[in-house]
Amino acid sequence: MPRRVILTAIAGALLLALLATPSVAAELALPAVTVKKGADGSQTYGLTLQVLLLMTALSFLPAVLLMMTAFTRIVIVLGILRQAIGAGQTPPNQVLIGLALFLTLFVMGPTFDRINADALQPYSAGRIDTMIAIERSVRPLREFMLAQTREADVANFVRIAGSPRIEKPDDLPLRILVPAFVTSELKSAFTIGFMLFIPFVIIDLVVASVLMSMGMMMLSPVLISLPFKLMLFVMVDGWSLVTSTLAGSFVR
Repeated sequence: MPRRVILTAIAGALLLALLATPSVAAELALPAVTVKKGADGSQTYGLTLQVLLLMTALSFLPAVLLMMTAFTRIVIVLGILRQAIGAGQTPPNQVLIGLALFLTLFVMGPTFDRINADALQPYSAGRIDTMIAIERSVRPLREFMLAQTREADVANFVRIAGSPRIEKPDDLPLRILVPAFVTSELKSAFTIGFMLFIPFVIIDLVVASVLMSMGMMMLSPVLISLPFKLMLFVMVDGWSLVTSTLAGSFVR
């Protein structure tokens, strides 16, 4: 992902946060539509440049959420957990995505607080310009991604990019750090998912063996094992364990 694209997306998020503040929005006074009157009395309508830039930046916000935060690991683990239980579409996708989003906000809270203190508040007060605010916004995200990224993944993408040797982490460009971070997140998510799958697979094997020994080969083992898996998950307070494990899996 080019650095310009990432900086533009961060700028869009920063601009959205600014516009959410009434006092700042009043100071910016960005009209959505401009009206120009011609000599013959006709009117011409057009969008302001600021609104066009804002609309362009908004299109990159989902990519920033997926590629530069804890959302990817959390939503994949929750999806694997639902498949391991075997309850079909329960919980539904909307519930899983909502839970993953709020867990992401919880995990990324310290990072977002730093962005607010180092970039958003000084920019709102007029003490720094836009580019400095963008650079300060990227810095906490970079530190978060570096803490979660495996060195092997970074080395792999450095080799693929043909980049010269990088002496320190701060010199690592985002076009290398972001894919390395995503690859590490996928590995972590599948590792956690594998550990979650094991107890449910054991229950399926036990139920299938019992049904086979009783000669009930026409009865679906999944139909019988589902209540036992649900009961086991509730008895061990599974949702609390999963969410706490996910939150604790991110290195501070």
